Amino acid sequence: MNMLRLNPLRDFDSFFNAYNKMNSGLRANSGEWTPSVDVVEQDKQFVLKAELAGIPKEDIKVNIENNILTISGERKSEVEDKENHRIERFYGSFSRSFTLPENIDEEAIKAESKDGVLYLTLPKREVKEKLKQIEIH
Repeated sequence: MNMLRLNPLRDFDSFFNAYNKMNSGLRANSGEWTPSVDVVEQDKQFVLKAELAGIPKEDIKVNIENNILTISGERKSEVEDKENHRIERFYGSFSRSFTLPENIDEEAIKAESKDGVLYLTLPKREVKEKLKQIEIH
């Protein structure tokens, strides 16, 4: 008779790892990941909050080009050649892009990194609707 060794912890780990791969922001085999971002609209501004724990502010770039805001950077691996029992944090480059509404004052955008969260304050400006009348000939 063969003896089957049951290891519930190993089975749980296998399930957990498979679940994380299916539901994570990791792009398969690319070394890229997608940080979670919240965008909140307030009366006078939008506030964008990006979870970037473990990334120094010097390694984060915020750019605006053609009305598109892009947050990019890289989380460098801290994994050493030691026996790692579990690695759940993602490493590698990331990039998130957002189309800005017309009423954002791009010159007044502020960025702050605090407690692993990047806060972008995107002030609104008043947009005067221009009614253009076209003369019929």
